[in-house]
Amino acid sequence: MLRGTPFHSRTSALCQARNWRRWAGYVTAGSYELTHEREYYAIRSAAALIDVSPLFKYMIRGPDAVRFLDRVVTRDVSRCAENQVLYTPWCDESGKVVDDGTLARLGEEKFRLTAAEPNLRWLHDNAVGFDVTIDDISDSTAALALQGPTSREILKCVTDADVDALRFFRSTPADVRGIPVTISRTGYTGDLGYEIWVDAENAEPLWDAVIDAGTSYGITPVGMLALDVARIEAGLILIDVDYVPARRALIESRKSSPFELGLGWTVKLDKESFVGSGALSKERQDGPTWELRGLEVDWIALEKVYAEVGLPPQLPTVAWRTSVPVYDGGRQIGYATSGCWSPILKKYIALAHLHASHSRPGTDVYMEVTVEHQRRKAKARVVETPFFNPERKRATT
Repeated sequence: MLRGTPFHSRTSALCQARNWRRWAGYVTAGSYELTHEREYYAIRSAAALIDVSPLFKYMIRGPDAVRFLDRVVTRDVSRCAENQVLYTPWCDESGKVVDDGTLARLGEEKFRLTAAEPNLRWLHDNAVGFDVTIDDISDSTAALALQGPTSREILKCVTDADVDALRFFRSTPADVRGIPVTISRTGYTGDLGYEIWVDAENAEPLWDAVIDAGTSYGITPVGMLALDVARIEAGLILIDVDYVPARRALIESRKSSPFELGLGWTVKLDKESFVGSGALSKERQDGPTWELRGLEVDWIALEKVYAEVGLPPQLPTVAWRTSVPVYDGGRQIGYATSGCWSPILKKYIALAHLHASHSRPGTDVYMEVTVEHQRRKAKARVVETPFFNPERKRATT
């Protein structure tokens, strides 16, 4: 049965559209208003408050916590400082991605791992022989993402923590109007932003405090539809959309390695052996078969294919999540997995898996578009991601 998050008493009262989405067994708002446009612009021009509590969350403690985590994730955890956060995938023995998330070092022997899907059994299976405890804190820990250009100023109104000095992918313990929290400089929008982690019992007063402080800064509750557009602009992948988790792939060709997902920078082969390191070492030498890239669809080409049937371009108003063929002439050389019209860039963009031979930025390809029930092709250009990468995302004051 679907449940409400610890913030549901607040989000349900604000969700005028009654546009609810399923996320990891919870109901979350797709959009609070009838359309998501104003919510999107809050992310990019003011502040967005997003309930991200459905993330799976695991607390990992013990003398062997570092050694254990170095065994299961691709990043070098031994180099992770206290109050640092790492983004990381983790793989099966064949070097294919099982899931991805953030790993926060909260103490010398204490870490919090987030995941998109349940991973408790997999973690326990790999913990044999290590002196660690692994606790599922998914239900007992709530989380809010405060994202956007005014998010820092809002936090400064509710906490004495030095958020001015908080660096990208760092965290700090703090009080928000007397509520103990952890604030991390992280998010899923590709913009200046923070995530606030709190005991579930304190979720409602935390929401009230942030909303109260943010009112004069344009704070807006934001749902999944606006977040989906922002994460595509940021070039951030989504499990079950941009890749199939290795444990649930029915055939080998559905699996992806970190190198094939543009995450080669997270693979630290100079550390001790970890799950999948042998296969990943060989792939680094040979090169990946596929690469994840961005596509910018040529607007003139879009106008042309629509003009042939007497219509202006008619693009979807929300981000799409489906497999769309990509061609080099008449030969398919890949497929797009998610895309959208970017309101801030004024471009039609997509994330796509391309054969390595066609993945060089600047390469011209063709993406399939459906016009009046007919499959057409529109010219597109391969680009690096992120599409949108403002300086404020990493800057400190």
